[in-house]
Amino acid sequence: MKQTNDDFDKFHRKPLQVSHAQKLLAAYGKPGPVEQIALEESHNRYLAEEIKAPHPFPRFRRSGMDGYAVRAEDTSGCSSEHVVWLDVIDEVPCGFVSDKEVTPGTAMRIMTGAQVPEGANAVVMLEMTEQREYEGSIQVGLKRKIETGKNITPIGFEVDEGEVLMLPGRRIQAGEISVLASFGVHQVTVYQKPRIAIFSTGSELLTVEEPLQPGKIRNSNTYMLASQVREAGGEPYILEAVMDDLALAKAKVERALQEYDAVITSGGVSVGDYDIMGDFVRSDSVDMLYNKIAMRPGSVTTAAVKDGKLLFALSGNPGACFVGFELFVRPFIQQTLGSDKPYLTEWTAVLAQDYTKVNAFTRFVRGRLDARDGILYAVPAKVDESSVMVTIKDSDCLIVIPPAKEKTPAGSKVKVLMLKGSPL
Repeated sequence: MKQTNDDFDKFHRKPLQVSHAQKLLAAYGKPGPVEQIALEESHNRYLAEEIKAPHPFPRFRRSGMDGYAVRAEDTSGCSSEHVVWLDVIDEVPCGFVSDKEVTPGTAMRIMTGAQVPEGANAVVMLEMTEQREYEGSIQVGLKRKIETGKNITPIGFEVDEGEVLMLPGRRIQAGEISVLASFGVHQVTVYQKPRIAIFSTGSELLTVEEPLQPGKIRNSNTYMLASQVREAGGEPYILEAVMDDLALAKAKVERALQEYDAVITSGGVSVGDYDIMGDFVRSDSVDMLYNKIAMRPGSVTTAAVKDGKLLFALSGNPGACFVGFELFVRPFIQQTLGSDKPYLTEWTAVLAQDYTKVNAFTRFVRGRLDARDGILYAVPAKVDESSVMVTIKDSDCLIVIPPAKEKTPAGSKVKVLMLKGSPL
């Protein structure tokens, strides 16, 4: 069969470096629309507004322990041989404010977290006191001098009024929710989750409910990608898989790009006769950004744009599909959520064993991290072929192996990209 110019182009793709491809995509990853939701629904959402403290925290002088609120001056002569006795004039549990004032020779019983009464400038620990009844009054005995301010948390100790608490793009988790609740923020402005359409291509695909058939496999990539989209902060929409039909794929992709914020496809981006997504992105229907990356696995990872919306055409091989998402799709989703850290966190580790594969492209090897005697080791997966999917579940990092003409020996320092669920 005679080769056409399109066939020739398939085999002469110009590879981009990962960082270059990420930079191209970043031009489209802008923060999206916002919405207000209840505080209790905000976990794992991304803040879309600056939060300032409407008041200092704490708002009142707070007792740091159970004991007695006193005037430090009254303890100046205390010792184990000379007990100073003070009249207990009130009791202050949490949530209550005494209408009395601590004056010379008096004290108040106080609980942890309660508002320190006027006149008091220190709290004595309960265990450091004695109690007695004297002439019809309850008294507390002190045997040790206490400094002014002891065991009292001052107003604004944690936060001053007007202080910036959080900036847009911050992921809301337990600590953030605690702060928001403490300042009465019950409605939170967050970025809307980007709506991401997902479908796989290939006549060999079965649904997960179908029994196995000769020469066919179940469509696992779609469900893996949906999980990755959720972890990245997006809202996945699983569409029906597309058979190896260019016209059908074209119609589905164009319709999805109209209805959703971005589209991810899996499969059909290589150079074979049935790799329809590769043919589609080279057509006039979309503007191709790139169709080859200088990386393994997933060198055929492809991206295109139409009307400002991105199409990510990932490899059909599970390992390559997984890595392609983490390096390219995840940052895009994070950028639409205003995240200030859209890319995978980088660490340095020691390679735990020889890595024997050589390649002209950078390798992103699935692996796990292991801390031994205070040193972080990166352990490559036993099998990291692009077509292998089982090792994905056991990996908490991607080990970055630069281009090499010989093995990378154990003990080498390597960059690792932390995946969600990493122990560090």
